[in-house]
Amino acid sequence: MTFRKPSFTPWLAVLAVMGLSIGIGIGTADRVALADDYGDAPSGTDNEAVGLPEASAFTLTDTNGIEHSLADFRGKHVVLEWINDGCPFVKKFYVPGKMQELQETYTEQDVIWLAIASSAPGKQGHHDAAGWNQIIADWDIKATAILLDEDGAVGRAYDAKTTPHMIVINPDGKLIYDGAIDSVRSASSDDIDDAENYVATVLDGVLLQKTQPYGCSVKYAN
Repeated sequence: MTFRKPSFTPWLAVLAVMGLSIGIGIGTADRVALADDYGDAPSGTDNEAVGLPEASAFTLTDTNGIEHSLADFRGKHVVLEWINDGCPFVKKFYVPGKMQELQETYTEQDVIWLAIASSAPGKQGHHDAAGWNQIIADWDIKATAILLDEDGAVGRAYDAKTTPHMIVINPDGKLIYDGAIDSVRSASSDDIDDAENYVATVLDGVLLQKTQPYGCSVKYAN
């Protein structure tokens, strides 16, 4: 799988060049929620213009005890990735090293990549800091940091529904992408190379504001 080097075209410049003030429409199939044994993504979402909302501020601690605030990364693109190591849709990307490749490609371009663990204690995908550090080592994760969100406050603030659920924030702190990691809704790694990776598409400067996420439901506390 090859990822293009991001051009980081400013959002307004993209709008001007394309002569549009709304998000590009994606295929009907991409707007349909995935229903599976792991939970449903919300249905009926259109990729329509809602402006460029301010990304929700947050501060979380990473697996090494270091606090990270979204405000710390003003002036950079930030990717938020909801992670659950027990989810087959997450393993789809991590087991063959595709998520790590994507993380490395863009962190080398000064993108901040934050994987957020919102699974509640006692639920699938919850680990303490030491547990996550072992997973980081075992999977050779290339994210900037994994942030612990045990109470799910940040996940709920972003309405994160699935793992993976992807958010891209521009250098001005605006939310420019919210949705699926790619265009093929399956848990099979064999499908990755045939899919459009939406995160790469957005980081490369293409206008794409919202798609329907797919994967396992985020394991929030009840």
